[in-house]
Amino acid sequence: MLFYYFNVGLTYFAIGFATAVFYAFILRKPLLGKFWGALIVGLIGSFLGGLIDFLFADIIEYLSDFNSVNVISSVITAVVLVSIFSRVSAQK
Repeated sequence: MLFYYFNVGLTYFAIGFATAVFYAFILRKPLLGKFWGALIVGLIGSFLGGLIDFLFADIIEYLSDFNSVNVISSVITAVVLVSIFSRVSAQK
């Protein structure tokens, strides 16, 4: 059981990390805190997406499944939060 939770946490971490790398290095968006700010917001978004998945599992059950973890909600939430963070950071 511990391996399952480790696998889920690692998957969410990878999604948040990938989102931060995408926004900070590939899109080169202006972010408060540069990569580290994007990483924190991406991780929060990824885990928040996992919580959304847990709460609304029946609605989004038919969506993608990766490593026995539904990643669609994590990816969407992480991207949305880092995108909002990028826009807020750019206004400074």
